[in-house]
Amino acid sequence: MTESKSPNPVDQSMIAEMNQLVAKLGGNPDTIQGKSVREIMHTGLKLITDEANLGEVKLISRALKELRYALKVFRPYDDHPKISVFGSARTPEDHPDYQACVRFSRTMAESGWMVITGAGDGIMRAGHAGSGKESAFGVAIRLPFETNANDVIVGDPKLVTFRYFFTRKLMFMWMSHAVALFPGGFGTQDEGFEALTLIQTGKAPLVPIVMIDAPGTHAAGTGYWMHWDNYVTKSLLENGWISPEDKNLYFVTDDPAAAARHVSGFYRNYHSQRFVRNDLVLRIRRPLTEKQLDQLSDEYADLIVEGKIQQGGPLETERSHLQLPRLWFHHTKHGYGKLRAMIDQINAFDVDNAG
Repeated sequence: MTESKSPNPVDQSMIAEMNQLVAKLGGNPDTIQGKSVREIMHTGLKLITDEANLGEVKLISRALKELRYALKVFRPYDDHPKISVFGSARTPEDHPDYQACVRFSRTMAESGWMVITGAGDGIMRAGHAGSGKESAFGVAIRLPFETNANDVIVGDPKLVTFRYFFTRKLMFMWMSHAVALFPGGFGTQDEGFEALTLIQTGKAPLVPIVMIDAPGTHAAGTGYWMHWDNYVTKSLLENGWISPEDKNLYFVTDDPAAAARHVSGFYRNYHSQRFVRNDLVLRIRRPLTEKQLDQLSDEYADLIVEGKIQQGGPLETERSHLQLPRLWFHHTKHGYGKLRAMIDQINAFDVDNAG
């Protein structure tokens, strides 16, 4: 049940005062941004009339502070693509997984990407060692153990420390244009499954997810992610808990260079996505031919509620990346594994067009 929206004199008086505060700080209370800031203040004040206890108030206050500060740290780097790297904090520097992560992260940094890790040791340090401090972000968590940031990122202004896992995990996904997973424990599995779940359900935009084993392990039959993929196939897919297309959402390899190519290839022509009402808008870098549009509409008809895939400039309500061409269609809002295959096809068309 939602709260009643009927105004009362006390609320109206508070709204007027909050509007004045927004304007005093240089905001416009009549814009969506200004109204949203006012709603944040209003929500905080309602904790008093709700008779929220101290623990509840502290939780909301601290979570909001963490998110605001983290967004402030990331904001200057909005134009840089970023990849979140996960893996065990216990992996030693002489381990093949560690060396694979260093090579992968170095390749990504050389391609203009920034690397986000949990700022600890093991695979997290390997990610930063590969990218170098200038291309590194640290998203640390306060724990009774593993509390110190690694020596690459410690003291850097791009290091943010969180009290709560849920705010930290939100920043990992919100800021990432790709996810890389190296072998690890419960935390690594948690991050991997959460990324897959958010993308599978449409709660997060499609991004490439790569799972990287040490070189040579697949031929030897010992790859960590190779075994994980077998578990997903045997225990999830064959029991009907996931769809065959859901396996399009991740890529397993024991070649760090192939993983880097997979991430970069996802953005060859595809740029980003958003919904405008019921239409899914796919921003692309270069337009497709009419024949290619028709092919997409035919092959992916089960993703389209009605009509066909259309192409053109930005829709009326869009305000960002206005220079890019768009594809849009009335989306079913499910079947994101198949949508991933459609994006792969769009990128393959670009290869054909360039040839």
